[in-house]
Amino acid sequence: MHSVEDITQQLGAARAGDATALDALFPVVYEELKRLARAALQRERPGHTLQPTALVHEAYLRLVAQAVPDWPGRAYFFSLAASMMRRILVNHARDRAAQKRGGGLAPLTLSQAEAVAGQDIDLLALHEALEVLAGLDERQAQVVELKFFAGLEIDDIAAVLGISPATVRRDWSLARLWLGRELAA
Repeated sequence: MHSVEDITQQLGAARAGDATALDALFPVVYEELKRLARAALQRERPGHTLQPTALVHEAYLRLVAQAVPDWPGRAYFFSLAASMMRRILVNHARDRAAQKRGGGLAPLTLSQAEAVAGQDIDLLALHEALEVLAGLDERQAQVVELKFFAGLEIDDIAAVLGISPATVRRDWSLARLWLGRELAA
């Protein structure tokens, strides 16, 4: 297991333009990215064709495709990786829906992340609702993304976003209520 300092050091070198740092970064962050991918895929329909390893590799390739990465630190990098994984899964769901002409989307239960109790939604509806929420309150949308898609706990989300756990709990509660109303409509 690599330390927080190892990750921070590699991210700093990559940000400074060291191309070899990107190569050295992958083994350092791989296990944490794999954990994020497993958490994201756990909420997907059974028989999903993407595997955690493929999701990790696709997200990492998209992250490093930036000309000069702008990753100020470890927390920001993993938050960005979780967001990238969500976008990959949404694109995958859209492609699948397009193949079936809009039908056959498996419901996704938010209760797995202590969200809207008993309400089944599809990934595309959740994504669209999160886009609207981000326009209203970016931090609440980030909290939902990190809690639901990345599977992070309250304290971890607080560390990633640089806010208190009480603020995360408040944002999580408000976002759940808002999403419940939005997704029920």
